[in-house]
Amino acid sequence: MPHRTTTEIEQALPEIRRSPTTGGRLALIVRRPAVDEREILDEGELSLEHGLVGDTWPDRPSRRSPDGGPHPDMQLNVINARISHFLAHDDEARAALAGDQLHLDLDLSGENLPPGTRLHIGDHAVIEITDQPHTGCHKFSGRFGPEALRFVNSPVGRELNLRGVNAKVVAPGPIRRDDPIRVER
Repeated sequence: MPHRTTTEIEQALPEIRRSPTTGGRLALIVRRPAVDEREILDEGELSLEHGLVGDTWPDRPSRRSPDGGPHPDMQLNVINARISHFLAHDDEARAALAGDQLHLDLDLSGENLPPGTRLHIGDHAVIEITDQPHTGCHKFSGRFGPEALRFVNSPVGRELNLRGVNAKVVAPGPIRRDDPIRVER
């Protein structure tokens, strides 16, 4: 499947900018059971200790944490579902390759969701946006193309957090696809 061009991404921006700001929905849940493996879930469990239960986050080293272990403020990777699905040509399995566990139909821009903002997912789970930057890597470039990587890391891409944001679980609970998201500022 061809990668999206910069021009195509620019043309998609108006639709991405129309993402809801105060409440949205959980469009896709993706568990990473092993390196380069993805499982699309209809429901999952968020845990204070493990992030998305069954995901490899607890086993992933981080250069940003003092001990080199998993960074507590990078427990969950969250991306705007409109950009992930656009880059994947509306193919869910390809969208899952972005590497983010939660794909939200929600405006993730820094203006709308600054660090410390809490997102209520469904009836019980709550996550908090952290200040840890989320940038694309060589895997993102390989899956969606170098133009997509450059665009998500461009000034407009960074402003809108098109590559996504990092978050941590602050209230555990079950989550389900299409759960409503409520923003608490």
